[in-house]
Amino acid sequence: MPDTPPTRVRLLVSVRDAAEAALARRHGADLIDAKDPDRGALGALPADTVRAIAAAAGDGLTSAVAGEPRDGREASACLAALAGTGVDYLKIAWAPGRDPAGLTLPAGVPVIAVLFAEDGPDGADVPALAAAGFSGAMIDTRTKDGRRLTGHLSLARLAGFAAACRAQGLLSGLAGSLALDDIPALAALGPGYLGFRGGLCARADRTGRLDPARIAEAARRLAAVLPRVEAA
Repeated sequence: MPDTPPTRVRLLVSVRDAAEAALARRHGADLIDAKDPDRGALGALPADTVRAIAAAAGDGLTSAVAGEPRDGREASACLAALAGTGVDYLKIAWAPGRDPAGLTLPAGVPVIAVLFAEDGPDGADVPALAAAGFSGAMIDTRTKDGRRLTGHLSLARLAGFAAACRAQGLLSGLAGSLALDDIPALAALGPGYLGFRGGLCARADRTGRLDPARIAEAARRLAAVLPRVEAA
């Protein structure tokens, strides 16, 4: 597959309930992501809440995080618990180099592997994810202490990750305590999505409520950036 960037980098907004899903959809989110911000980086919501979020998103794309499993078997169980909720994608934490033994991905729901920036992922980790059957890969931050993604990984390393995903035909995303001012530099690397939660909440508090003006501003800034291909 040629290493070409997406025509537009899209906005992923993490929401905790149906009301936030409707708000995010109304103000420009491209992908509504169900996540419990009170339970860490990838805290899963109850299945009934995820179903309500999917319904509130209407015809918008949806995803749901399924947790931070210790191995393939635990990941399979986490994914199975949310496979029937009606979302378009599931996301699961996955350590670079983890053995996929015991991993069974649900039929009919693409799964995105989420690698944590603190573990130092890069483009070299992507082929194994494709071989394991993942449909996409994201980088996020595990520790929500205000340190942003670019405080852990250089732009060159992130560009290599996005390029490797394109080369493998995987969806890609970058997230991790992002601020609105991160958009130009990160979107220019050509990931499929930039993911936000805290940066779109009042006072940048990821456990607070989403601010519709910040969502709209993120969508506006993303629409103004043309991605470019960076060398892997």
